[in-house]
Amino acid sequence: MKEKVVVGMSGGVDSAVAACLLKEQGYDVVGVTMQIWQDEDPEQEEEKGGCCGLSAVEDARAVARVLGIPHYVMNFKREFQSQVVDYFVEEYLNGRTPNPCIACNRYVKWESLLKRSMEIGADYIATGHYARVERLSNGRYAIRNSVTAKKDQTYALYNLTQFQLAHTLMPAGGYTKEEIREMAAKAGLPVAGKSDSQDICFVPDGDYAAFIEKEAPERAYGEGDFVTRDGVVLGRHKGITHYTVGQRKGLGLSLGHPVFVSRLCPHTNQVVVGEEEEVFQSRLFCDRINFMGMEELAEPRRVFAKVRYAHKGEWCTISMDGGERIFCEFEKPVRAVTPGQAVVFYDGEYVLGGGTIL
Repeated sequence: MKEKVVVGMSGGVDSAVAACLLKEQGYDVVGVTMQIWQDEDPEQEEEKGGCCGLSAVEDARAVARVLGIPHYVMNFKREFQSQVVDYFVEEYLNGRTPNPCIACNRYVKWESLLKRSMEIGADYIATGHYARVERLSNGRYAIRNSVTAKKDQTYALYNLTQFQLAHTLMPAGGYTKEEIREMAAKAGLPVAGKSDSQDICFVPDGDYAAFIEKEAPERAYGEGDFVTRDGVVLGRHKGITHYTVGQRKGLGLSLGHPVFVSRLCPHTNQVVVGEEEEVFQSRLFCDRINFMGMEELAEPRRVFAKVRYAHKGEWCTISMDGGERIFCEFEKPVRAVTPGQAVVFYDGEYVLGGGTIL
């Protein structure tokens, strides 16, 4: 009897080829598109290139027809609102910069989809992520870098559980983007030339502050002071949700030289700015820890760490700080360590785990 796999089909080329590859490998493939944030006009959604809009459903359905596999649409709007949108808004209102894709991966694309898929008899779920799932010699499952560093998505997947990884397939992680597009064209898939989505799907115009003001108007921040770390007032800002650590552009300050955001202070509604060296630091703490390639951190360990998706990474030593936090000390100062973002630890190509920066 064939093993059944539910492929999360976003309407893009990566998940389409993932479904194609798994069918070729002999799996019983079912395509599912997750409705999470679809109230848009289809033409607008196509223009914005979102991964989960109405046009994505049509694209995924067209791919399923070509592959000869069943395709269903599952509604996850409630889970997405509570686990992703509400979290996103709350973090910004607390002066932090969240990564909603990490939350969506853990709690919606995996936790909710996997549960529902197993209820219909699936053995696995699969996605088009550029990463690989492997079982290590210590018996634990871990995410491994994709073969193409340019598209590697392991950073956004560090928070998956062992159970989720044991029931996950990621066939796209063994190929480059160019190879994926070539396979799509060869298979006659209608999304072979479709451009990649770039923005957060529920904020396609990138105006996070306006979105937060719409979602929580009674709690949105008004204007406040730009200050130096010594408390000297330099000017007025538009509200702290407009800013993030390391930001230089769009501050509206005319000081004769560039300044950078180094800290957000929601309790005083102040944005601290300073010279570029003030946004570099050599240490951080993180909580909400998820161990992946290792079961625990019993003693200090030298690892490679990334503090944001596009960070090239830096060597550091990590150790437990009590039972709930990890202390991380970098060998070279790192730019724009941002509360709310994830720090992800690597051993070579494998994810050891990570947490949320405090």
